Parts: sequence; structure tokens; C-alpha cells
Amino acid sequence: MTLPDAPAARHAMVAGEFARLVAGTPDWSAPAPVDGWTARDVVAHLVEWFAGFLAGGGVDLPTGPPVADDPVAAWQHHAGAVQALVEQRGDEPFTHPHAGSHRLADAVDRFYTADVFMHSWDLARAGGQDAGLDEDFAARLLEGMRPIEQLLRDSGQYGPAVPVAADAPVVDRLMAFIGRDPGWHPERGGTP
Repeated sequence: MTLPDAPAARHAMVAGEFARLVAGTPDWSAPAPVDGWTARDVVAHLVEWFAGFLAGGGVDLPTGPPVADDPVAAWQHHAGAVQALVEQRGDEPFTHPHAGSHRLADAVDRFYTADVFMHSWDLARAGGQDAGLDEDFAARLLEGMRPIEQLLRDSGQYGPAVPVAADAPVVDRLMAFIGRDPGWHPERGGTP
């Protein structure tokens, strides 16, 4: 899967792939690769943090079904609302007190679509599915984050990097960079 460069098209594809993983998740209480999280928590994180982020810049998303009640319906509603926002208001300026000023579509792409992409790996692992992540986009994210590694670590949003071979697949290197063990599986945690 090759991701498009346009923010609206990229969000549609990444959110659609996440929706596929949501629909295929067999057990919402299954552990996820983020310490202490379940599959349901991965969806809740994406639905909840981004609404708060947008509100910090004066943009409100319509509230949908709670993830606790129906993760599938919650994701469908949320992804649809974000897609409509990017398509209808993407050219508007957006200023967030901690993230600076951007075109709204670019803010969604940089801060949110990339997060959905990375958390797709978490949900796929929790549900025993193939994340099917685009290797070129994974490489771009990794290269973009390396120069600001200390800033990312200091934010508390990323765990310590997990050592992997320099020639490991790029998705494994990205996941290891953000603090995931690429060998993690729900039945045994990390690799033995």
C-alpha cells in the first residue's frame, strides 16, 4: 500500500486501514503493545486525544458513541468527522498553543494521521492481524523523528528506544524507535 501525499487522501487511507483493523479485532480486552493498554485503549486514545488537541486550537469535532460502549461505531464516527474536517476546512489556519500555526489539513496530517498510522501496529498486534503499514511512509516518519528524538522522549509520549538490528525492516525500526518491541505478541509480550 502506497500512501498519497495529500493530507485528506492520506487520512482517508490510514483511517480506512485502521477501520479494517478495528472491524477485525476479536477481543477488545486483549493486551496491546503499549504497557497497560488493551485493544480498546488504542482506539480510545486516538478518539480522545485528538478531539482535545483540536479544541485547544478552537476546532470542535462532533461527539460520537463512546469507545467503551462500541469501539467500532466510535471509530467510524470519529474517522468520518476528521475526514469531513480535513476535506471541508483543511485550508483554514489552525494555531495550537503547543504545536504552533499550520494549515488545518497539515496539522491533522502531521500530528494525527501519523499517530493513527503508528497505533495501527499496536491494534494489529493486539488482535493478531497484519498491520500492512506502508514502508515508505514508515521510513519518512522515522527519518523525521530522529533529529528531534530528545524532544520526543522528553514529551513522555514515547518510551525508550528498543534495540534492533540496523538492517531490520523499516516498520520494525520505526516501532522500536517509538518504544515498541517489534517481537511483541499478546500471548507472550515481547520476544522470549
